[in-house]
Amino acid sequence: MSKYKYPVVLSIAGSDSGGGAGIQADLKTISALGCFATTAITAVTVQNTLGVSGIHPIPVEFVKAQIKAVMDDLKPSAIKIGMMHSAELAIGIAEALSGYPNVPVIFDPVMVASSGDRLIAGDTVETLKKYLFPIAALVTPNLDEAAILAGMDIKTPGDMKTAAARIMEYGCHAVLIKGGHLKGPDLFDVYLDKEGNERIFRSTAIDTVNTHGTGCSLSSAIASFTALGNDLNISISNSKKYIQQAIEQGRDVKTGEGHGPLNHFFDPQKLVKCEIE
Repeated sequence: MSKYKYPVVLSIAGSDSGGGAGIQADLKTISALGCFATTAITAVTVQNTLGVSGIHPIPVEFVKAQIKAVMDDLKPSAIKIGMMHSAELAIGIAEALSGYPNVPVIFDPVMVASSGDRLIAGDTVETLKKYLFPIAALVTPNLDEAAILAGMDIKTPGDMKTAAARIMEYGCHAVLIKGGHLKGPDLFDVYLDKEGNERIFRSTAIDTVNTHGTGCSLSSAIASFTALGNDLNISISNSKKYIQQAIEQGRDVKTGEGHGPLNHFFDPQKLVKCEIE
């Protein structure tokens, strides 16, 4: 008798006590898309829809042990990396993943929360570039993060293209700059890979405050679609559609007093079915 096997995705990220971003958003996204979610928690945050008021880091060796425990037993088909608070942790994660070079990594370099709170130590940025960018199949910074990484202001899609080219110099295989913070009725995400392929993903802005965890959810969705066997371009396209609908379906929901979350489980009838072993 055949047994069902869900594609496994590992999220290496911080915990959001408000449930809207980080590990919690990743768990919801990965599960909604028909994969089995596993985690390695990098930090515990004191957080709600109004902002972040505290960060408690998990010891580096304990994070590495979580990664090894998952990788050796459940054998994920894709990995998403999110928030990390220190240079030492970035190096530790790179070391832990060095034994699994064939598993694609989607790296969301979380530096600033939706509330504007800085989530990363200043000296960590250079370490991310050196140790994690080269192992990433895709890096997904938002505009604020891309501006830090590229060392420039980003105000237009043209600026996004320039910033993407600069970020590619750090050794990643591809970059997707998310343009959700640009002003205007249309949103633009800019993709560039090491082969020189460029693509602009365009979507319509949705008028809502419920956007907390959008970046976390997008990167974990890309990891999920990758684990399901899609190439990177299709994974990004499918993930953009999923996030767009999750925002639309959660736009009028009241959760907390600030930036509420997406509706990750908006349409259970269209979830991707699991694979059969």
